[in-house]
Order: sequence, then C-alpha cells, then structure tokens
Amino acid sequence: MELYSYFRSSASYRVRIALALKGLEVEYRPVHLARNEQFAAPFSERNAARLVPLLVDGDHALAQSMAIIEYLDETHPEPPLLPRDPLGRAWVRALAQDIACEIHPLNNLRVLRYLVHDLKLSEDDKNRWYRHWVETGLEVVERKLAAHAGTGRFCHGDAPTMADCVLVPQIHNAQRFECRLDHVPTVMRVFESCMALDAFARTQPSMCPDAA
Repeated sequence: MELYSYFRSSASYRVRIALALKGLEVEYRPVHLARNEQFAAPFSERNAARLVPLLVDGDHALAQSMAIIEYLDETHPEPPLLPRDPLGRAWVRALAQDIACEIHPLNNLRVLRYLVHDLKLSEDDKNRWYRHWVETGLEVVERKLAAHAGTGRFCHGDAPTMADCVLVPQIHNAQRFECRLDHVPTVMRVFESCMALDAFARTQPSMCPDAA
C-alpha cells in the first residue's frame, strides 16, 4: 500500500494512526500542500479532489480519511477500530463526525487561504476564526464524552477507535494554533491516553519524513 500524505494534514494523520494501530506497512508518498503539489500530475490525475490523504491498495485508490479507515477496518479486522455492536459503532462514528464534519472543514488549509487571500482577513483575524471553531467544536465533544457511560481511557472504552484517530490530530492542530483547551478536560485526558501509545506518537506530524 501507498499513502499520499502531508505531514501537517490532520486527515492524513488520522489514516497514519489507523495504519499503525493495525500494524500495516505502507509506502509514504509526501504531497506538500503548502507548495501546491496536490495540483501537479501525477497526483492530480489520481485524485479528482486534489486532497490528501490518498491510499493506494493494489489497483485501487481510496480518498476521504474516514472511508479509508473503515476500509482498513473491514479488510484488516484486528484490532477493530469500530465497536462490534451497532449502537457502539454509531456512537463512535458520530464522535468522529463531530470533528471531521463540524470542526475540520472550517479550518482546512484551503479555507484559511481563502480567508486571507480572497477575503483579505488579517493573520490575527484568521487565527481568531480558527480558534473560535476549534474551541467551540471541541466543547461539544467534551460534553458528549463527559456525559457518556461508554467513555473510558479512550473515546469509547479502553481501546482506541476511529474516534480517537480523528480526535488526536485535531488536538495537535489546536495546540499549534494556541487554542484554549482548559475547558475540555475529558478530551485532553483521552488525548494523553492516546499519545502514550506508539501508534499515535510515531505517526504525529513531527515524525513524518516530509516534516524536515
């Protein structure tokens, strides 16, 4: 398998974590988004969205991080990243989507570029935008985790799931942009539990080949 990734891409980091949790080897193919390498061939010809991550498995190229994670879970079932029971799976998917659908799109690199280059926001205003949506979005995740009986060491129980794969990269980005995080203690406790695991620590942005 090959993974087209950018070290600072939180969506790519999600997939890197999932691959590591599964113990799967992958060829790392860097695509530098800040240098617009996603628009150049041959990558642009393989991925119509021109986004990372892109997972190539044999003759098949798969996009969208959560679809990739579910594909990996179905093709390599152990250890599972989704619970066995339908309610548990729905809960984990909902937590993941609280971040991947409600927080991340508002803070994607192309959105931040548009705010600065097209709408002429200052760097300070752009960062205020970023912090607002991350801090308020994580507050939703905090309320859900703090109130749910299924929350354990991780987002759901005592083993990492897809929700943790999505949560951790968002916290890394929040820290990079100096977001307030003292209002989400349960979220941060789960984050620390994740980062104590090798699969999360060795796939973080600073450990990627293209981070140098």
